[in-house]
Order: sequence, then C-alpha cells, then structure tokens
Amino acid sequence: MSLRIRLTRAGAKKRPFYRVVIADSRKPRDGRFIERVGTYNPMLAKDHPDRILLKEERIRYWLSVGAQPSDRVARFLGYAGILDKPAVPDQTKKNQPKAKAQERLKEAAEAAAAPPPPAAEAEPAEAEAAG
Repeated sequence: MSLRIRLTRAGAKKRPFYRVVIADSRKPRDGRFIERVGTYNPMLAKDHPDRILLKEERIRYWLSVGAQPSDRVARFLGYAGILDKPAVPDQTKKNQPKAKAQERLKEAAEAAAAPPPPAAEAEPAEAEAAG
C-alpha cells in the first residue's frame, strides 16, 4: 500500500477548506483516508496563524513509515520545517516573445550599446562657424 499525505476538499461552493490526510494513493481525492493530520484554509490571509495547522508528530511518524507528500503538502511541510523546502519550478516560456521578436530586441539592444560615430563631422561645422 503506497501512502500519500495529501489534501481533501471540504467546505461550501466557492469557500474551499482542505484537510491534510494520510490516504492510500489509489483512493479518490475525497474518498476514504487513514488519518487526518491537519487543515488548510486558503480563505485566510497568508500570515494568519490558522491558515495551515499541522500535527507535526503524526506527520513525522507517517513520513518515517514511507508516506510521500503531494507537491502542495510538501511545500507546507517545508514552511513548517518538517521537510526541506522543495525547489520552485521554473516558469514556462510561453509569456516570452517569439524568436524573431527576440532577435529584433537583441539587435536594438546592440545598436543602443554601440559607441556613437566619431565626432569628425562636428569639427568642420565648428570651424566654419568660428571663421
């Protein structure tokens, strides 16, 4: 039996509330679970103390017997200091300009960074004005 530490949804429509549970990975998200080990209320402010409540002792026990946390729960456990914080994945590159637009931007940056042409043309104009 592969155990997961994951979230199950509770609460009303548009008012989510999650329970952190130990469940068999083959069971449905809101299905049967073994033990409830915490809660998560996303409706509260991020700095509110009741946003994430965890039973650390029980979570440590389940981790010791092989339970694997889901991605979101692993992040919660990282914030609580129970596990190492997981690496934050890189964002997708879909928001960046396409290849031709990137080439145009690169050329414009190079043109802006290039030194201005020599001031030889400005000297004769000054000499004519003085003379």
